Amino acid sequence: MQLGFFTMPIHPLGKDWRKSLREDREAFILADELGFTEGYCGEHVTDQAENITSCSLFLGTLVDATKRIKLGTGTVNVPNSHPATVASQIAMLDHLLDGRFIFGISPGGLLSDAEVFGNLDADRNEMFLEGINHILKIWSSKPPYDIRGKYWTISTAKTVLAEIGQGILPKPLQKPHPPIVVTAVAPFSKGVTEAAARGWEPISANFLMPAWVKSHWPKYAEGCARAGRPADPANWRVAKSVFVASDRNVAREYATSANSPYRFYYDQMFTKLKKGGRIELFKPRRDMPDDEVTLDMIMEALVIYGTPDEVTDKILAFRETVGEFGTMLYAGHDWLDPELARQSMILMAEKVQPMIGSPKSSPSTVQHSRVSA
Repeated sequence: MQLGFFTMPIHPLGKDWRKSLREDREAFILADELGFTEGYCGEHVTDQAENITSCSLFLGTLVDATKRIKLGTGTVNVPNSHPATVASQIAMLDHLLDGRFIFGISPGGLLSDAEVFGNLDADRNEMFLEGINHILKIWSSKPPYDIRGKYWTISTAKTVLAEIGQGILPKPLQKPHPPIVVTAVAPFSKGVTEAAARGWEPISANFLMPAWVKSHWPKYAEGCARAGRPADPANWRVAKSVFVASDRNVAREYATSANSPYRFYYDQMFTKLKKGGRIELFKPRRDMPDDEVTLDMIMEALVIYGTPDEVTDKILAFRETVGEFGTMLYAGHDWLDPELARQSMILMAEKVQPMIGSPKSSPSTVQHSRVSA
């Protein structure tokens, strides 16, 4: 199992924006130094807590600051931008990163973003499909373009001067396009099936109960079967909120106390999803009454914390529950204590990762190997 990184991120409202942006960049740079294979960043424009407004622009600041890690948009909210804008910016980013890029896409889930962009009452899934189809058509077409849809029409027929390069949209470095991933945030997600049928790969969100994460694999396998390709667990990415410390009391305090950045994150997500009618994501079973869902219950189910040994066993137990997957994405949270936050990533890479890397490992066999050593 590979180790990656995924941050939305969510920061305290009063925190200096410059400081949170610096720390978010430092997390990606550290992930690169530690050998994390991938790093994804989200975007929202109307959220003071989740305050990276453009994942593409943010990743652009990491082009020369990172060397090996593949960087991904996590995700571009396709309905909120013109497809030509997305296609051209992503193509440039792919070149800037010398192909070290993964294209993460979604319809976008923040309702205030949808409102500000004028698509709150629109069929955003329909917009998403049209938008990504237009983007892929741009990358596979030659000018002058004639790409028409319900929401966008793309053409340079009246102004193209191909001999001097005018009226030509850029193409990405990777052919036919960068790898595409989609975030899965719904139980038994039909979107995972449709994505797999198109050759795209899923990321299961870190705010989903294990039962719902587990539901994504058969939907992915269904889509792969439709496309006539093998369903390889190596292509499944699962995000998880993890905090590792040398001392278990320090780990518990940082991950669960009243001022914990992990608690703040899930309080924000709980509030947003409950208001948006999506509290089901935090239920271990669908028939659970809404009023039985509490923040403490969510924290207990979704945050893995402890010493390296404890975290290893918890991750392996989680993997036993949901099934094999190829990459665990360590979820980025606010750096309330920068030293502890860095140390958690270091321990995750240097102590935990070597013990969870083998898909054949289990909590009992890992414990036995530590004792034997």
